Amino acid sequence: MSTAVPPTPPADRYGRTASGLSRGAKVAIAVALAAAVALAAWLAFAQYRQSPIQADVVSFRVTSAEEIEIDFQVAMRPGTTAVCTVGALSPSFAEVGSMQVHVGPSTSDAARYTVTLRTTQKATTGVIDRCIPD
Repeated sequence: MSTAVPPTPPADRYGRTASGLSRGAKVAIAVALAAAVALAAWLAFAQYRQSPIQADVVSFRVTSAEEIEIDFQVAMRPGTTAVCTVGALSPSFAEVGSMQVHVGPSTSDAARYTVTLRTTQKATTGVIDRCIPD
């Protein structure tokens, strides 16, 4: 009993053969990827050192179709001030209200604030867009 062997196409018929990348090319790609990851980590750390302000929404309450109350916490060095952009979003994630809030200085590392934000339609969530040093 004989087994059929499928025919093999000519080596150059479909362009490059299936040998793939050379070992040197694979090493070069790995080194480039590692350098890119290291650069991204360094840039993230440099950005954090430049603006070490962290802000998070603690809670929010929709008080009416045109108003929302947002409680948020800001962590920064004691004695410093910042400007935070607070916003409200609709169910489709469209911004329906926004305002800038001056926060600080505080005697502790973190302080809590509450703002009442007017909206153009009923909001379903409150967000902190960003906080920058004042």
